[in-house]
Amino acid sequence: MSDFAIKNCWLAALLVVFSVFPAGVIVAEDERPNIVMIVVDDLRFDEFGAGGHTYLETPHIDSLAREGALFEQAYHSTPLCSPNRASILTGQYVSRHGILDNTSRAFASHLLDLFPKELQKAGYYTAHIGKWHMGNDPTPRPGYDYWSSFSGQGNTFDPVLYENGKENQVKGYITDIFTDRAVSVIEKSGDQPFFIYIGHKAVHPEAIQRDDGTVDLSVPREFMPAKRHKGKYSDKVFKRRPNYGLSAENAAGKPVINKALEIRQELERSPEWAHEIDAGVAEDTIRARAEMMLAVDEGVGRIIKTLKENGKLDDTLIIFTSDNGYFFGEHGLSIERRLPYEESVRTPLVMRFPKLVQEESRISSPVVSVDLAATVLDIAGVKIPDHVQGKSLVPVLVQPNTSVHESFLIEYYSHENPFPWTANLDYRIVRKGKFKYIRWIRFEDQAELYDLEADPYELENLVKNPTKAAVVEDMKAEMRKLVLASLGLSN
Repeated sequence: MSDFAIKNCWLAALLVVFSVFPAGVIVAEDERPNIVMIVVDDLRFDEFGAGGHTYLETPHIDSLAREGALFEQAYHSTPLCSPNRASILTGQYVSRHGILDNTSRAFASHLLDLFPKELQKAGYYTAHIGKWHMGNDPTPRPGYDYWSSFSGQGNTFDPVLYENGKENQVKGYITDIFTDRAVSVIEKSGDQPFFIYIGHKAVHPEAIQRDDGTVDLSVPREFMPAKRHKGKYSDKVFKRRPNYGLSAENAAGKPVINKALEIRQELERSPEWAHEIDAGVAEDTIRARAEMMLAVDEGVGRIIKTLKENGKLDDTLIIFTSDNGYFFGEHGLSIERRLPYEESVRTPLVMRFPKLVQEESRISSPVVSVDLAATVLDIAGVKIPDHVQGKSLVPVLVQPNTSVHESFLIEYYSHENPFPWTANLDYRIVRKGKFKYIRWIRFEDQAELYDLEADPYELENLVKNPTKAAVVEDMKAEMRKLVLASLGLSN
């Protein structure tokens, strides 16, 4: 029998097992996989080679997609750094874990029900390497055996890291330093299964921080590639999406966003904000972000190489994703994420684990960032706690044409927002089938509805189309159900 046939038989048998037994009980302790989770800061769903970037070359990340699964409709539960990082690490929605925004919630973040705690209790060696950003306190959170992080947003070059119980400056480029730490953990792991979380600072721009850890917006931020990569893409041009800019078609049906853009246009004239606003997102910005990704991709390559040299590659689940998206001028929006359109709420998501995932799997069914905790625990053979709200993605990894979500929720709260043009734009989204419904919490009568199959760039708001009245009512009812469920309640 060929290797391919053997693997197909194994996968079919595994699917039967998953359908019969509860999650988290099928893996023997001596067969538990290693897990490496890589979370890139502010990375768009299309900002790597296999994701469709115009010119960015990411051969090592692309190899994960080629040898594993590329999720084509992966979403953030909320498109903002701190709350979505909490969602990834707890498997909970924002309204449950309480990290609402980027306000420093250091005390609260020490109390989160992190899934690495469950891995640690099950015998895993757990390592957090890189950005935490759920509070500016750099000290270790419960659930980790190894901790290397920094205060607030940190520094791109020669960062100050909290390691071994104290802060010290480390020379070098921060992406490379985090890769060094991850490689070291792998090399020293022995026979103990390990979980490594790598929270890259890339592709976040460098910002000047005040003494309290908050960002000083009066100073321009800068995207900073490694010196060896700076200028590599200096003559490249990014192909813009059809919804780029603020055409009459793009602006129609978006009164809330149009008002926000009016506020931003007024601020463009003020010295305080002029440097912060890049309405079209300059090519130099996109180039610098791409150049920053080159070090991330090299780091993925080093991790793959180290796993292979240590005989652990095919026994390791590798997950590559991000914490939120980013606008490159679509719908007239720029720099910021936060807002409810696809460029912001979609995420890159790639998984490689050949014992479970067939090569070149393309998964089109929607998944959400809260699903990652349940998925990791399930594959690790660890019982999924009741407080985890996401769903294990094992069924879609085994059979990519299946789905774990009939519908799902995205939520955003602008409790503390440094950008005046997006203040008070709290919203909830329901995605069900081909439809996406946006409810602006403070603007009840200005909802939006899009048919993402017919209109993937969200140009035509259908909410007032009389032929879609039944769809709107169905989406409202679905939103109520999902919101109550996110709070642990029911109708």
